[in-house]
Amino acid sequence: MTCATSDITIQKGSTFTATARWETTPIVYKVITGITKAAPAVVTAVGHGVPDGWRVAVTNVVGMRQINAKHTQPSISEYTPATYISADTFSLNAVNAAGFTAYASGGVLQYNTPQDFASYTARMTIKNAIGGTALVTLTDASGLTLDNTNKTIAIQITAVLTAALSAGTGVYDLEMVSTLGVVTKILTGDVLILGEVTT
Repeated sequence: MTCATSDITIQKGSTFTATARWETTPIVYKVITGITKAAPAVVTAVGHGVPDGWRVAVTNVVGMRQINAKHTQPSISEYTPATYISADTFSLNAVNAAGFTAYASGGVLQYNTPQDFASYTARMTIKNAIGGTALVTLTDASGLTLDNTNKTIAIQITAVLTAALSAGTGVYDLEMVSTLGVVTKILTGDVLILGEVTT
C-alpha cells in the first residue's frame, strides 16, 4: 500500500493528538442490504468488518443514488469515516441522507483491509527538514499507542514537548517495524508549528 500523506499543525504549549490507521490491500467488498433515509445515514451490510472510524465508500446503490461515490473505483476524497454500530450496521456521520431518494436495493460497501499490527512496533520522528535535526521522537513506548482491536495508532505529543518547539515548519513520518525488522512507512507529511500566545 502506498504511504499516505497528511500534513499536521502543532500549537506550541498545547497537547497534540491525532489518530492514524494502516490501510492495506486487498480492497474488501460487502453487499449492502439497506440504508436509512436519515441523518446520519445508517448502512446495513451483514458482517461488514469495518472498524470504528474506518474510511469506506458506497457504490451501485439503486434508489438512493445520491449516496454513491461518483466513480466505480472511488477516489480518496470519496471515502468517508464509518461509525461502528454493530457487526452488521454502521453510520456515515458525515452523510445527511434525510433528503435523499429512498433506498431501493443493491449497493456495495468497499474499504481497504485494516492491517494486523500485533507483531509490530511504531516510531515517528518530526524533523526541521528531510535529513535535518530531530525535533520530536515518539515510539510505542512513549507517545504512540497501538490498538490492534480498533486498528488505530494514537499519536500524542505532550504540552511540555510542544512548548519546547520553535515556531516554523518541518516534516514527519510514521513507520511500523515488524519483529523481522521490516520497516513500512505508513504516513508522512509537512508540519506547521504555530507560536504560543498564552504561556
